[in-house]
Amino acid sequence: MAIGRFSRIGIVGAGNMGAMMALGLAEKGLDISIWDVKTQNVDAAQEMARQTLTLQGKVDGFHEVKDFMNSLYSERTKLLVFSIAHGPPADSVLEKIWDELKEGDIILDGGNEHYRTTERRQRKCAEKGVRWVGMGVSGGYQSARHGPSLSPGGYKEAVEAALPVLEAFAAKEPQSGKPCVTYIGPGGSGHYVKMVHNGIEHGMLALVCEAWGLLHKSLGFSNEEVGKIFAAWNASGELRDCFLLEIGAEICQRQKTPEGDQNGEGKGDSGYVLDDVLDKVVQDDDDTEGTGYWTVAETALRHIAAPTIAAGHALRIASGNRAQRVQVADKLKLPSVRKADTETLKKKDTFIEDLRCALYAGFLASFAQGLELIARASRDEGWDVSIADCLQIWRAGCIIRAGHIADLLQPALVSSAAPIVNIKLIDEVARSTRETYAPLKNVVTKGVNWDAVIPALSASLEYVKYVGNTELPTQFQEAQMDLFGAHGYDRVGVNGEDPGKTRKGAHHYEWRPA
Repeated sequence: MAIGRFSRIGIVGAGNMGAMMALGLAEKGLDISIWDVKTQNVDAAQEMARQTLTLQGKVDGFHEVKDFMNSLYSERTKLLVFSIAHGPPADSVLEKIWDELKEGDIILDGGNEHYRTTERRQRKCAEKGVRWVGMGVSGGYQSARHGPSLSPGGYKEAVEAALPVLEAFAAKEPQSGKPCVTYIGPGGSGHYVKMVHNGIEHGMLALVCEAWGLLHKSLGFSNEEVGKIFAAWNASGELRDCFLLEIGAEICQRQKTPEGDQNGEGKGDSGYVLDDVLDKVVQDDDDTEGTGYWTVAETALRHIAAPTIAAGHALRIASGNRAQRVQVADKLKLPSVRKADTETLKKKDTFIEDLRCALYAGFLASFAQGLELIARASRDEGWDVSIADCLQIWRAGCIIRAGHIADLLQPALVSSAAPIVNIKLIDEVARSTRETYAPLKNVVTKGVNWDAVIPALSASLEYVKYVGNTELPTQFQEAQMDLFGAHGYDRVGVNGEDPGKTRKGAHHYEWRPA
């Protein structure tokens, strides 16, 4: 069955993501050709296809790349989807298929690639008339099977040609049924939006695990009880329709079985699968994931304060090398996480509500930081990315799905006469930030007293404090920099200088003779 102009597409990469995409697209009626440098991956994907009775199209696997490309020759325009690791692997595959590509062919790079690398490949492929599209694929391998969030960017005509396929495949917003895919913009904008999605995700993941730590380790709730709290938060209010809380509730309540699963689940008559999970996230330490690091680097490059995202990334980095942490812990001998104070334990419901508000405040901070980064990059690069469209495609099929936050931000962004580059200036965001400030401060204060690990919650509190403060201690820093470097400063209350522009100050004082 054809979708738009395509009846068969090629997928390069038969790992978890590629195999799931093959099944998801075949279920829509497309015939799929799939190839991987690892023949066992191809065989496994074909076996999964044979066992899936709902496929409307075929999944044909190939061990030789030439045979794979030959299978696509009946298509007037070849449409290929790359689902492989970022960096050299994609360049290597492009070289392997280069001679088989022709003018008009379209390659959708669904890997987590750096946007500058995407732009380099776009320039290379343009020499042959081939259109390389950097396409973010959000939601992990499960969404790749049932419908991911997609952010394609590059040549508009190429994206529009592939859009019927992508709209059929993408996740659908539950209320409207609208597919969670749109043309993002030119160049590497599609991969940039996916990169920032993952940066926001790092902040949110840290915030949720910190909330779990406070509830489980300090307030003494069982995993089952924490799961029920997360489920309640996800059901209504400011944290409703949040993917990370949805899966968090599921994880917390998954109990061990006596026989185990002979893999990740240890045997046991009691306890939870979560109990056996080691506290290390290695994807940033072993370089299999680059998007978090790139996001943090971009916030520095583009002059965007993003401490929640940075704190979430730093927590992952520190967690990954557990061997070093074990050695450092032995050296430092710091206090372990302590139980909550008696007063808080007597009023657990009050703290739970404060924590809910604090988590919402952190989520808002993470979204604000990420969206402001996209807005700044769009302006710098001339991409004209719609921030409202980003929120629309994140409404389903992605990790940072947060229904209330999308409902809060999207209308304001759509109705604004001019692009909004500072999310905190939106009235609804400002109001929510004011309302959650006291709960966030209370949670951080108590967490610090209990020696809890709360870097993203703490960073979010400080972020709110300094982005909305007109009497920062940096007054003193400015004076010191003027003394040792003649950096100059503007004066308080002087017209044209206060608030003034973001530029070197007009005055220098000779604090100490040179």
